[in-house]
Amino acid sequence: MNKVNDFLPRSVQTLLLMFLIFGGLYFSAGFLTPVALAGILAMLFLPFSRWMEKKGVNRTVAAVICVLTLILMVAGFVFLVSWRVSNLQANLDQIEQQFNKYLGQVQNYINDSFGVSKQQQDQMLKKQGTSGAGSAATYAAGFAATLLGSLTTTILMLIYVFLFINSRAHFKKFILKLVKPEDQANTKHIISQTTEVAQNYVSGLAKMIFCLWIMYSIGFSVIGVNNAIFFAILCGTLEIIPFVGNITGTGLTVLMALAQGGGSSMVISVLITYGLVQFIQSYILQPLVVGKDVDVNPLFTIMVLVLGEAVWGVGGMVLAIPVLGMVKIVCDHIEPLKPYGYLIGNGDEGKKEKPLAEKIKSWFK
Repeated sequence: MNKVNDFLPRSVQTLLLMFLIFGGLYFSAGFLTPVALAGILAMLFLPFSRWMEKKGVNRTVAAVICVLTLILMVAGFVFLVSWRVSNLQANLDQIEQQFNKYLGQVQNYINDSFGVSKQQQDQMLKKQGTSGAGSAATYAAGFAATLLGSLTTTILMLIYVFLFINSRAHFKKFILKLVKPEDQANTKHIISQTTEVAQNYVSGLAKMIFCLWIMYSIGFSVIGVNNAIFFAILCGTLEIIPFVGNITGTGLTVLMALAQGGGSSMVISVLITYGLVQFIQSYILQPLVVGKDVDVNPLFTIMVLVLGEAVWGVGGMVLAIPVLGMVKIVCDHIEPLKPYGYLIGNGDEGKKEKPLAEKIKSWFK
C-alpha cells in the first residue's frame, strides 16, 4: 500500500513536470524556435569550421565564413525559386481561366444538388470576404509587420549560428561542469554522438532533397506539367517537413495540372510519379543517403511531428525528428533512461537492415 501511495505522487509530479515543460516550450516558441534551428545549423557547419581551423584559420573568422556560406546557400535557393516563379507568371492568365472554368463547374454542381443559385453563392463569397476583410492599410501594416518579424528572426538566427560555432568550447565546458568527474567521459561521448546525429540527418536530408529535385523534374517534365522544374523544387524542398510537406507539394502540382487543362490523365500521372518517387525515397534514398542515424520508431516519429507542430508550428515539425534522435542518444547512454531510449527506437528490429538497401549498398562497395 505504501508503494502505491509513493508511486502515485511521483507519477503526478512527472505528469505535472511534463505539462510545465511543454507549456513553457509553447509560450516561449518565438524565442526558442530560432535558437533551436540555429543550433542544428551550427552543428551542420561544425565540420567545415573545424576543417578551416585545422588549416590555421582563426575560429572567429571560420564562424563568419560559415555564416556567409549559409547566406549564400539560402540566397542561391531564393534566386532559383524566384526565377522559376517569374516564368510561372507568364501562365497566370491561362491558370486563371482554367480556375474560373472549374469554379463554374463546382457552382453548377452545387446549384443542381442543393438548389443554391450562382448569384446566392457569389453573395455568400462576397459576405465571407467582406466580413473578415479590413482596409488596405490594415493589410499593408500586417504584411509589413510580418516581413519585419521574419527579417528580425533571420538576423537573430545568423547571430546565434555564429555564436554557437565560435563559443562551442565554452558551452561544452559548461555542460561538463554540471556532471561528476567520473561521468565526464560518458558526457563527452553523448555530446559527440548527438552532434553527429544532427549533422548526418541535416546533411543527408539536403542530399536527398537534391535527388528529389532531379527525380521530380524528370517525372513532371515527361508528364508535361507546366513549369515542371519549379514544382519539382517545391515538392523536393517541402520534404523538410516530413509527411506533410511532400503531400502539400504534390497537391499543388495536381492543382497546376488541372489549371493547365491536363485532365484526369495528367492528375493520375502526377500521383503515379509521386508514389514512385516516394518508393525510391523510402527504400533506396533513405537508407543510402540519410542512413539509420536517426533510428526512431515510426509511431514516435508521427507523434513527435504532431507534438512539434502543436508546440512550435512548422519550425517544430522541422526540428522534431533530429531533436528526437538526439534525445534517444541521451537516453541510450544514461542508465536510468535506457528503457525510454529502447522505447523510442526500433529495438532489435532496427538493427536488421532492409534487404533491398543492403543489396544496393553492395553495388557501391
